[in-house]
Amino acid sequence: MSSSESLRESWQYEVPTSGSAYLPPDAGYAKALTNQGYSFEAAVADLVDNSIDAGATAVVVHLLRDADRIVSLLVIDNGRGMDAAGLDKAMTVGYQRAYGEAALGMYGTGLKAASLSQSGSLTVISRSKRSAPGGRKLTATGIADSFRVDTVDRRFAQEQIDVYNGLIEWQGTIVRWDKVRAFETVAPGQSEQYLSKAITTLETHLGLHLHRFLSRGLILDIAVWDVVTGEETDHISVDALDPFGYKVPGRPGYPKTFIAPVPGAGDVALNAHIWPARSGLAGFRQLGQGLQQRQGFYFYRNDRLVQAGGWNNLRPPEGHLVLARVAVDLPEDTGGVFSLTVKKDGVDVTPAFTLAVEQAADEAGVTFGTFLKDAEAAYRDGASRSVIARPPHIEPGKGFDPMVKRAVTEELPVKPGEDPIRIQWSALPTDTFFDLDRDGHVILLNRSFREDFNHGGRGGANDVPVVKTLLYLLLQDCFGLGRWERKRQDRVEYWNSILLASARAQRERRNRTS
Repeated sequence: MSSSESLRESWQYEVPTSGSAYLPPDAGYAKALTNQGYSFEAAVADLVDNSIDAGATAVVVHLLRDADRIVSLLVIDNGRGMDAAGLDKAMTVGYQRAYGEAALGMYGTGLKAASLSQSGSLTVISRSKRSAPGGRKLTATGIADSFRVDTVDRRFAQEQIDVYNGLIEWQGTIVRWDKVRAFETVAPGQSEQYLSKAITTLETHLGLHLHRFLSRGLILDIAVWDVVTGEETDHISVDALDPFGYKVPGRPGYPKTFIAPVPGAGDVALNAHIWPARSGLAGFRQLGQGLQQRQGFYFYRNDRLVQAGGWNNLRPPEGHLVLARVAVDLPEDTGGVFSLTVKKDGVDVTPAFTLAVEQAADEAGVTFGTFLKDAEAAYRDGASRSVIARPPHIEPGKGFDPMVKRAVTEELPVKPGEDPIRIQWSALPTDTFFDLDRDGHVILLNRSFREDFNHGGRGGANDVPVVKTLLYLLLQDCFGLGRWERKRQDRVEYWNSILLASARAQRERRNRTS
C-alpha cells in the first residue's frame, strides 16, 4: 500500500482521545512570564490601560528617587479599586476575568507580565468604596515557590493610600514596581540624564497610544519625587499626541473613507489621511521612529492605539508615502482576520485583509490605490517647494513645560549631539537674576524671586513658562560652544542687569497689591 493510500485510510478530521490529565504550570513559567519582550514604555502603558478599565479619570506615573538613585515606579489612579477578593484575582497568574466590550484588557496577563518584565517585585495596593485598603505582592521568586503571593501589611497599605489622598479619596489603586532592572543599571551621576530620556519616551508613547482618551479629558501626569526630602523634582502633564492632528490636509478632499470588504470581519472602514508636506507638528514628527516607519495603518481597539504605522504586508514602506496614514478601528468580531499582540504594540492580519484593502473604494468609487497615488503626489509637490532654513537649536529639557518643549521642537530643527538645556531655581547672589552652568547645560534662576512670579506660591517644577521660555530663546546659543567670547559674556551681563531690574519691579508691584 502506498503512503498516500495509508494516509487516506487513517486520516481523521478530529484526533480521538482516551483520557485526560490536569497538569498545573511548572514554577519555571516565571521565566516565560518575565520575558515577554515589553519595552519600558509599553509596560507602563499596560498599567494605565488597567486604570482606564477601572474607570479612572486621573492617573499619575510616579518615579521615586533617593538622591542620585532611582528606586521605584508607581502608577496611581482614582478608579474603582479592589477588595481582597479582587486583589487575589488580579494577582493570580493566568486568571481570566470577564472583559466588557469596551475594555482595553484582553488576555488577563498584562499586569503580571508587563510588571515582572521590568521589575523583580510587583505590589498592588487598593481600596474600593466598600472595603478597607489592602495589598498583594508578587515576585519572580514567589512564582517559583508554587506561585506564592504575599499579603501586604494592612497598616502599610493604609499609609500608602494616605500618601496619595489628593488622588485616591474613596477608591483607587497603587501599582508599585521595585527592583526595576533598568533603574539598577543607571551609573552614579547619570540619573538626571536617564530620567530626562525615560520621561520623554514615556510621555511620547502614552500621549500617542492613549491620545483619544487624553483628548476626551483623561488626566495623566508623570512626576518625580525624592523619597528622602519629599520634594517633587519634576512634573509634567501628558498631552494627546494625535497622529492625525494636522490643521490643513496635504491634499484637497481628504480625509476619505474607503470600505474594505473583509471576509469573516465584514466591511472595515479605512479612514485615509494625507499629511501636509514638511510638517513640523509633533503628531507627525515626534513619534519616536523615522517617518518611513510611521506611514501606513494605525489600528485602534476600543479607542486605544495598538499599532502606529506599517503596511502589514500590503506593500513595503517608502519615502514617497511618508504622508500617508490610515486609521482603522478594529471590528468587535474580527473573524480571525486580526490578532493583537499581548503587548498591544502591533496587529497581525491574514491575507484576507490585504486583499480586501486592494479592492477598497469610497462611496464615489475612488479606489484605495488612488489614495496612495495622491499621497505620493503631495509628497513630490512639497519636496519641490523652497523652504527658508531655520537655525538648529539645542532642545529644552527639564524645567520647561511640555507644551513649550513641543512648540520649540515643532518650529526649529534640533542640533544633534547636544544634551537638552535644563532650567532650575537656585541660590544666587542678590545682584544676579540668572546664571549659566555651561558644562552642565543648565540655566540657573535666582530662587529668591520665585514667589514673585508665582503669585506668592512656590510653584512647580515647570512653573513660570513665559519667563523660562524667553530666557531659553535668549540664551540657548550660549551652550554647546567652544571658546567663550568676551562679546558674548558682555551680552549675558547686560541682559542679567536689565532682567534683574524687571524682577525687582515685579516684586514691588506684588508688594503693593498684597
